Amino acid sequence: MLHPSYTDLMKVVNKDVEEGETKVVNSRYSIVLATSKRARQLIDGQMPLVNTKANAKPLSTAISELNGGKFQILAENAPEEQEKEIGEKVEIEEMEIEEEA
Repeated sequence: MLHPSYTDLMKVVNKDVEEGETKVVNSRYSIVLATSKRARQLIDGQMPLVNTKANAKPLSTAISELNGGKFQILAENAPEEQEKEIGEKVEIEEMEIEEEA
């Protein structure tokens, strides 16, 4: 079983969405895509944004990062102003990672 659950991860991603606005993530598929893209970055040598155990798998690390709010999934049609507000980030196609200073 996945901990946290998909439902919990979707709540984290959609926490800043105002009532009545379109949610950033509407399905588990979006969570799977985002975490798998981030896991691929970790495999390719990027540093984790959270503290991890020495034997932690990249996907587990990516899930922990998403749950901790260390990266943000942006909708495909996200306005430029929203992207500018996010701060320093590393692009992942439709998703961007926000690093804490």
